[in-house]
Formats: sequence, C-alpha cells, structure tokens
Amino acid sequence: MQFDSIEVERIGAAARVTLNRPERANALSQAMLAEIGRALDGLERDAEVRAIIVRGAGTVFSSGFDLKEQMERRPAGAAQWQPILRRDFDTVMRFWHCTKPTIAAVRGACLAGACELALACDMTIAAPDAFFGEPELKFGAGIVVMILPWIVGPKVAKEIILTGEDRIGAERALAIGMINRIVAAEELDAASLRLASHIAAVDPNLVRQSKRAINRALEAQGMLTALEDALAIDLDIEGEGSLDKARFMEVAQRQGLRAALAWREARFPREGS
Repeated sequence: MQFDSIEVERIGAAARVTLNRPERANALSQAMLAEIGRALDGLERDAEVRAIIVRGAGTVFSSGFDLKEQMERRPAGAAQWQPILRRDFDTVMRFWHCTKPTIAAVRGACLAGACELALACDMTIAAPDAFFGEPELKFGAGIVVMILPWIVGPKVAKEIILTGEDRIGAERALAIGMINRIVAAEELDAASLRLASHIAAVDPNLVRQSKRAINRALEAQGMLTALEDALAIDLDIEGEGSLDKARFMEVAQRQGLRAALAWREARFPREGS
C-alpha cells in the first residue's frame, strides 16, 4: 500500500508505522488518520505480522490532532464536528482494540490526541527527551479520548487535564504509569524492535487472547461506555464552541499558530508568581 503521511515497513515479524509529517511535528491530520486506519486494516489481516510499533519521524512523536487543519477548515456545530471527532476517537482506539500487540516508541512531544494514542497502545517506550500532556482545556477544546483516568487514576488525571499540563517528562510519565520504560534516544528503535520481536516469538493466538483478557479487566468496569460518554461531551464542547477556542483560532488566523500558542500560555500564572 502507498501512503502520503505515514510509512509502513515490515521488520521480521514486526511492522512499524511511522507518522511522517515532520515539518508539521507529525500532527494528526484527517488524511493521516485515514491512512493509519487503512494500514492497521492490512496489518491485522497479515498473519506474518505479530506486533505493531508506532513512532514519529524526526525528533518528535506527534503534537496531536492538527490544529492548523482545524484553523483552515473552521468546523462549526455538532453536525460538522461529529465525523471529525468520530474519526479521531476511532483511530486512537484502534490501537487498544487491535488484535495484535501495539507498541508506541516516543521521542520529543507526545501531546493531546497523540498522547491518547500512545496511552491506547499496549506498551509505550520513551526516550529521555519525551514529554507528554493534555493541553486541550488551555485553548478551549475538550478531550477526544478520555483514556488517561483509566491509566493513571482520577486524581492524577484531573490534575493533568484540568491544568492543561503539557510538559510531563519521561521520568514522571514512568512514575505515574503512562509509559513502561525509558531508553536512550539512540536505542529507542532497537529497543522497540527487541520488545516486538520478543512478543512475536510467543504463540500469536495466546498473545491475542491474553491481550483481550487484560483489556476486559478495564472494559468490564465500564471503560468503553465511559469513553463514548466522554466523546459525546466533547462533541457538545466543540459543537457549541467556547470563547477561549474562538479567541485562540482568531489569533492563529491573524498572526499564526505560534502566536496563538504564546497567547494561550500568557493567560496562566508562571511558576513562583
């Protein structure tokens, strides 16, 4: 299969999906999300693929769902937002539901929707320069895939989400359970491949059934229903539109996305003030 915004390669019994928009910090555009879906369709059908790695091209994993694309398209109202959020949500959750183990290999920024994608993977390995976060509330947006509370617990999730924390370093991410391990940046690809190859040596039916059993431990507590309810809340948020989001997009259109991000950060007190 040919792709424009991702790369897919086979390495032994593993497959590696690379988010390949480095000039846009690998932002998750709607076109990229569609390509990820097509790639996973093919990889799940391929009996020779036993584990799937996802990484970002260059020095970042991904900045999250593409704000520049939103700025250009300016969707408004629930009818326009519904298919966008549905694709966002379903693509992230493909990594949770995938019949094969999924591994995120993270360098640099892993934010918002990309952070949710990494959390939805079965395992996440990070370089020391990796940082994670959910900054959405700081610019008037909601959380598309509210998976963080299921990974780190409600109190930590509330602190991260309600403050829009977006500089969770690798050490803290490891301590609160967002990632599995930290490896040197130059070892990240090799480490993720070793992990994928190790899992690939196990009976694939046993791996598939065991992953399903582990997932069910959370799903039996109502996780999938809660995620759909949170998505409906996010649709209300985006469909109605917030004053903060409108102002953010206005600054972005007039002065560029960098200026809008600076406007966003200037609204909050600095450390020690």
